Parts: sequence; structure tokens; C-alpha cells
Amino acid sequence: MNIQTDHLGFLEDLNTWYEQVAYFLAHLENIKLSDQHFEVIFALRTFYQTFDLSPAMRPLCKFLKAKIGADKASSIYLMTLFGQSPAKMAAKLAGLPKPDNCL
Repeated sequence: MNIQTDHLGFLEDLNTWYEQVAYFLAHLENIKLSDQHFEVIFALRTFYQTFDLSPAMRPLCKFLKAKIGADKASSIYLMTLFGQSPAKMAAKLAGLPKPDNCL
């Protein structure tokens, strides 16, 4: 797959994202995507389309709570899916820019 990323692995052109790109990026991160991952990824893409930014952890959890339910909006749940920096990894897999507040 020929996709352009920055030095951190985030897409250079957000318009080149589609589901296969998410699978490819996840493979590079040793993550096996499931329906639960995509539920968060699609919600995150909706957040970006609405607010024109990738959310850090706190606004991401608040948005997910409203969109997909409190049980899927906790930081612990998101860490089980995306690892130690879930907002950053979910944004990467969703083809979005790195959230400003994530290291």
C-alpha cells in the first residue's frame, strides 16, 4: 500500500483514508482491528468533521459517551483497544492529525 505519512505515521493527506488504510496502519502498530475499534474510529471521524480537530482524551471520552455510550467511553476501555495513548492511536488509525495535547 502506498500512503504518505509524516514522521509519526499520521496520514499526510486526510482524504486518502479509507478502511483498508486503517487496517494497514493498525498492522504496522500490531493492532488487530475489530468492530469495536471501528465504532470508535468512525465516531472520531465524526468528531473531526464536526469540530475540525482531533480530540485529546477528555473531549474524546465525552463525545464517545454521547455517541456510543458510557461503557465504551472510558479511558480503560479505550486503552484495551488502542494501547497506552488511545486518543493518539485512534486518531492515527482514523486517518486524522495527531491530537495537540498528546505526546
